[in-house]
Amino acid sequence: MLYKIVEIRDHIYYVGVNDRTKHLFENLWPLPKGISYNSYLIDDDKVALIDTVDICYSEVFFRKIRSVLGDKSIDYLVVNHMEPDHSGSIEWLVNRYPDITIIGNNRTMDMVKGYYGITDNVLTIKDKDEVKLGKNTLRFYLTPMIHWPETMMTYVPELKTLFSGDAFGTFGSLDGGVIDSQLNADWYFDEMIRYYSNIVGKYGSPVQAALAKLAGIDIEVFCSTHGPVWTEKENIDKVISLYDKLSKYEADSGLVIAYGSMYGNTEQLAEIIAASAAENGIKNIVMHNVAKSHQSDILRDVFKYRGLIIGSPTYNNQLYPGVESFISSVRNRNIKNRLFAYFGGFSWADASMRYLNAFAEEMGFEVVCDPVSMKHSLNADVAASARKLGQIMAEKLNQYI
Repeated sequence: MLYKIVEIRDHIYYVGVNDRTKHLFENLWPLPKGISYNSYLIDDDKVALIDTVDICYSEVFFRKIRSVLGDKSIDYLVVNHMEPDHSGSIEWLVNRYPDITIIGNNRTMDMVKGYYGITDNVLTIKDKDEVKLGKNTLRFYLTPMIHWPETMMTYVPELKTLFSGDAFGTFGSLDGGVIDSQLNADWYFDEMIRYYSNIVGKYGSPVQAALAKLAGIDIEVFCSTHGPVWTEKENIDKVISLYDKLSKYEADSGLVIAYGSMYGNTEQLAEIIAASAAENGIKNIVMHNVAKSHQSDILRDVFKYRGLIIGSPTYNNQLYPGVESFISSVRNRNIKNRLFAYFGGFSWADASMRYLNAFAEEMGFEVVCDPVSMKHSLNADVAASARKLGQIMAEKLNQYI
């Protein structure tokens, strides 16, 4: 046997893989600690495989499957999510197991046909349909737009195990352990927030609908397509609570200051504002220079903290390009319930204040005070206004502690 396969539950095996090569997930989001593509095998009277892996790892994937099954065939492939990092090995799998039946919903089958040209041996299911494997049953829950329209989850009631697709997933490879009890799971929670904010953040309402659908189900094991398998009650409760909080756009009493600065003048304002907020009791302050910090990290922090202050110089009579890109990402995710303030600088035309004011109105943010606008460079009056902005934001945030 090449691999010692982890048995998660009775006859449920982890056959996923780790990717420590890819730099950017979706060619957008940094992977400093890699990522896992999780797949699960249920070896019952009928054998079911839950999702596949990125095609780059198909051979490793196949060897892991054979380590469990030997020459035994696979009866069903359940496709919870069609994104290529999970469906990439479907065509490869069908070639090796030509009698396999692909299970998915209507939208799944449209994508299976479109991506891989497969139309035979498919079983189209509806919400709460079931397939009997022997001792165990597969029950399907449609959970669209987490974060594609075909996404669904598969539940095994006999083993109280939920295969949740991308929901409850994290960035980060699985370094040795697979189950949360086998590894230090603490740092994965921050990566879960980054994953949610980057990938799922736009879809708060669908996440809430999915959580409501799952509310009456007894779940002892969460098997996501990325990150650890969650088995410890404390961790499962934390995972559900975190998704509930993030999808409601609720946040902790902290402050994100995101700014662009060409020659350091706008950055000086950011420093004064941050120092004032700290003097007035705010400990969780994160500052991001948008020209250096990746949007992935800025978005994570915006989802974590209630206060958001954005600073931008005027650039070609518009916002600084990095700030413009950042607010586009915030806008795209429909982020709500934020306390907001803004500041900026200009030399001859003050355009950035106009754009940031329009952004605040569009998002429905509570603007806590007047903006601070600096012409040319810092002076005593502007510095006093910046300190006042930091103080007012702190006073507002302190109301939520």
